[in-house]
Amino acid sequence: MRQSTGQISRLGTLKSLLQRFAFLSLIGITFGLILIGKADTVLVERARVAVTDAVTPILGVMSEPAAMIANFVNNIRELAAIREENAQLREENARLLQWQSVAQRLETENRSMRGLLAAVPEPASHFVTARVVADMGGAFAQSIIITAGSEAGVKKGQVVMTGDGVIGRVTQAGLYSSRVLLITDINSRIPVLVGEAGNRAILVGDNGLRLRLLYLGSKTAAVQGDKVVTSGDGKAFPPGLPIGQVTRVEDGVFEVEPYVVRDKVQYVRVVDFGLTGLLAEQAVKK
Repeated sequence: MRQSTGQISRLGTLKSLLQRFAFLSLIGITFGLILIGKADTVLVERARVAVTDAVTPILGVMSEPAAMIANFVNNIRELAAIREENAQLREENARLLQWQSVAQRLETENRSMRGLLAAVPEPASHFVTARVVADMGGAFAQSIIITAGSEAGVKKGQVVMTGDGVIGRVTQAGLYSSRVLLITDINSRIPVLVGEAGNRAILVGDNGLRLRLLYLGSKTAAVQGDKVVTSGDGKAFPPGLPIGQVTRVEDGVFEVEPYVVRDKVQYVRVVDFGLTGLLAEQAVKK
């Protein structure tokens, strides 16, 4: 018993000495590396590069399991997102099919009504998509330059739109570019219908961010929230094109905020509705 106790005591003493020696050795190695680094930086840099080259494959192998786990988790998340997206697409597809049946029924009914009324069919519209390359907005005129001209079928007086609504009309058409007069320009005049009652008015620009309604029948002819669309009068614009919404009514002044935010427009659609009305001719002359 005494012998085993003595052996354990000696082992503990030896372990303590080894720990102290290892600690002192590490300190010595550290100082040695510092001195070598000061004396020969090229050697240290080469050693660092060699160690990095040697350790990089090991780190790559060690990182593969973590990458595999991360990819596995991402795949699971993507599958869950795909399932949710598929469910939403199924619902949207069902709704679209319902609207398609409604549209087909209305188209058939509209065709039969037109036949009964002997209505003259409206000309088919054609459009060209172009990119906005310059905004000529200023205190005295507001227009943009687009990358489509007469070579692409663009003509003076044609309507320019975005997905939100009317933004202006073509006033100059070159071979490969055109100038578009914005609806906010002070020279812009558009016959419109206001609200569900369809009150007729003239929408004018003032070189600002909003538009104004003129020649309304009464001070109560428009209220906030009324939608403003083209009336088709003068045959410069076809009826029903969205323009904006009444946002302010005060002392007989009606302000309209356009649907199209000019600063965010990158692409426009130049539409040829086949109109040759009086206002379109005036647009050609300007």
